[in-house]
Amino acid sequence: MDPGRVDVVLVRAARPVNVAAACRAMKNMGLGRLRLVDPPAGLDRPEVRGVAYGAWDVLDTAGVHPTLREAVADSTLVVGTTGRAHPSAWTPRRLAEEAGLRAGTGRVSLVLGPEASGLRTDELELCPVRVHIPTDAAQPSLNLAQAVLLLAYEIRLSASAAVVLDEPRASAGELESALEDLRAALLEVGFLNPANPEAILAELRALAHRARPTPREVTLLRGLARQIGWAARIARGGGAIR
Repeated sequence: MDPGRVDVVLVRAARPVNVAAACRAMKNMGLGRLRLVDPPAGLDRPEVRGVAYGAWDVLDTAGVHPTLREAVADSTLVVGTTGRAHPSAWTPRRLAEEAGLRAGTGRVSLVLGPEASGLRTDELELCPVRVHIPTDAAQPSLNLAQAVLLLAYEIRLSASAAVVLDEPRASAGELESALEDLRAALLEVGFLNPANPEAILAELRALAHRARPTPREVTLLRGLARQIGWAARIARGGGAIR
């Protein structure tokens, strides 16, 4: 996988020095794009910048976003880190070997959550691929920079084998917008439970991500969803779609 197509996304990092150390780890392995979701205060303090020695460009150009969804909107593959050794979770090596192919010609967002608690369930739902770093049971936790460095190292090793595909993939933002339209349409026809629509929608989101649709295919999905909603309103005598 090409390191230049990877965005590291740090969500609610607890301490500014951890962010600075992650910047240095990224720069060591050739990753240059950092995005921060609800970052900690104090990133401009001299002692913090000292920890980011040589990687000030990564720190200074980091994009800041209020939500994870906005931070990953232009990526075609979103990978979330998890502390749970689930059977479906990728290893760091598998991430490096397969993520580039899954992303097509687009970008990969590598998402790491808060040091103490990790990503929330709703945030992990935005990540069709999960990666787990296997550690010893006696000391299972890694600090943020360690995790970034380990993942970035595997990505760098795989860079020489990176494959560039001609077929574009829809971005995460495009796909989420289509899923919003689909959610509204399926509520209109009574397919989703209004009290808990996310239960089924999470499965449909996983299906859509596995399909790796192109922008054209996502446009078709949005058109289908809107037509379903329009037909449901006509059937109820609600008139045309506005």
